[in-house]
Amino acid sequence: MTPCSRSPRLRPLLLTLTLALTLAAAGCGTERPPGSEAADRSSSGDPAPDRAELEERARAVQTVAEHVWVTEAPGYTLARQSVGVVGDDGFGSVYTTPEGQQIQLSVERRPHAEADCTKNPAPAGGQEPLETCERDGGQWYRATESGHAYAQEQGGLVVTLSGVRDKVDRATLRSSARAAHRADDHELDQVLPPAGEAAGRQPVERGDLPPVGDGAPNNDVGASG
Repeated sequence: MTPCSRSPRLRPLLLTLTLALTLAAAGCGTERPPGSEAADRSSSGDPAPDRAELEERARAVQTVAEHVWVTEAPGYTLARQSVGVVGDDGFGSVYTTPEGQQIQLSVERRPHAEADCTKNPAPAGGQEPLETCERDGGQWYRATESGHAYAQEQGGLVVTLSGVRDKVDRATLRSSARAAHRADDHELDQVLPPAGEAAGRQPVERGDLPPVGDGAPNNDVGASG
């Protein structure tokens, strides 16, 4: 791998720190991968859920159905309580193993996120320097000392799969990035909170906006978050 001399402005995944604690306290709360359940339901001939209801459930968590993506990786299942909005109308979720490894999925609009890690300025003070920035197939791979991520652009969206390097190896992360896709109606039904459940949820705060000061983004994170 050839290290890139330019370090990108790496945007945080909102769920990295808060959900790590939440999932650990809740025993991860994992479920079967949405892709496998969708396959089961489709093969059984069950009718697709009502699209209008799915779109309403997406709005209830402050996103849109078209921004909901899913993935799969051997041994990982979706933590349902991790599902939430990223930024204005993006989407984020976390996939976990019984041992506690986590893969974070985020979907954001451009230009709030960039897949090409060579186009961004150097990281802000306190952020880990970028060790690797390179193309890997149709995606960009970037890594710092502690974290790494795969990112791709799809129709004005940036889809990122990330994790901690000593917990999630690159092959597993690559596999989950390649498997990522926009959720179909069956998968939306499995991923989105049931109607009425999201009403009591608090909006997910943007992790790059500090609680004090002028509101300028805080980029003090590594490649995984």
